[in-house]
Amino acid sequence: MISPLAYVSPKAQLGKNVTIDAFAYIDDNVILGDNCHVFPNAVVGCIPQDLKFKGEETWTIIGDNCVIRECATIHRGTASRGKTVVGKNNLIMAYCHVAHDCVLGNNIIMSNVTQLAGEVEIDDFAVIGGGTLVHQFTRIGAHVMIQGGSKVGKDVPPYIIAAREPLSFYGINSVGLNRRGFTPEQIHTIQEAYRLIYQSDLNTTQALDKIEATMPASAERDQIISFVRQSTRGIVKTLEK
Repeated sequence: MISPLAYVSPKAQLGKNVTIDAFAYIDDNVILGDNCHVFPNAVVGCIPQDLKFKGEETWTIIGDNCVIRECATIHRGTASRGKTVVGKNNLIMAYCHVAHDCVLGNNIIMSNVTQLAGEVEIDDFAVIGGGTLVHQFTRIGAHVMIQGGSKVGKDVPPYIIAAREPLSFYGINSVGLNRRGFTPEQIHTIQEAYRLIYQSDLNTTQALDKIEATMPASAERDQIISFVRQSTRGIVKTLEK
């Protein structure tokens, strides 16, 4: 259902069972998946707020079953990546902003007024508390929980809770992992890996080497190692006591 009071560009590509409420704005070069709901005054696909954008053809691509609440904004990409991508089953709450060239995975919750700068990456099942500000080029790992009102300037590795100011490692997201069916053995692996990274006398490189040498290979172990090794901004530190 598309409200007669909404604007939907004839160049936009809408999936099945899409709802566009009054005063929402869907611009050119938008692909919106099935069963999405765009609430009043949300804006999807506007040109980016980036001075390097020169009018090149870029896209906003949104997967199935996404909810985009009131006054949220999702902008097109630039020549950097050519597209802004939001995966499936995501909830983007009121007044959130997803800037140019961001890449979001699936089953993500962005609470009210979360603001993503350009080229941020967020992996599956991350939950971001309201009023969080995320610096450009930052990456947020899978199954992360970030405290509301946070300033994210470093990468946040998977499976953890990040809180306090400056944003710091605050333990693993055990409640979220239990809810999503992780076994006690999987959670123990995650705990042991982060014990070496954050609670030993080893530096990060040494900790990763020890994890790889002493812990059996698993999807969780390997995801942690890969994320931290690939981080270009560095990961959040442990909580200062």
